[in-house]
Amino acid sequence: MKVETRDIGSIRPYENNPRHNAEAVDAVAKSIQQFGWRQPIVVDATGVIVIGHTRLLAAKQLGLTTVPVHVAEGLSEAQVKALRIADNATGDIATWNYDLLPLELKDLQTMDFDVSTLGFDEDELAKLLAPEGTEGMTDPDAVPEPPAEPITQPGDLWLLGAYTTCPHCGERGEM
Repeated sequence: MKVETRDIGSIRPYENNPRHNAEAVDAVAKSIQQFGWRQPIVVDATGVIVIGHTRLLAAKQLGLTTVPVHVAEGLSEAQVKALRIADNATGDIATWNYDLLPLELKDLQTMDFDVSTLGFDEDELAKLLAPEGTEGMTDPDAVPEPPAEPITQPGDLWLLGAYTTCPHCGERGEM
């Protein structure tokens, strides 16, 4: 894949772009600042954007004058239209693994990485980083020390659901 640097003014948005991208511009601008350009803007032979409308808006917001560009050569008009849609639609199909995502975010925090630059809003991050229970967070063989003053006393009866078992109650006693 050939990538070239072009003047930002030589790239034109596709006038019938069906994707609304204004909400993502700030996040993409932060990403470009944090990581640099890792994906070029893809244009057709005339300089019209096929993929990368949000990247162009982010570059303009950042005051950049040049951007990396890949020219999608050898595609029919129908293929260009289809690629423009497929690039966005396929991203919508992917989902997060919510067992692993919080772990990755927490790892980044321990590395002093600012996770607010990743594109999640504050509420999403708070929910993802909030501890939910302790399953898997301790050694399964670890046994806590008993308290100095035990809660349970001789003669106490503990209810477990609707039934209880008790050596003095016979086989099974209902409460």
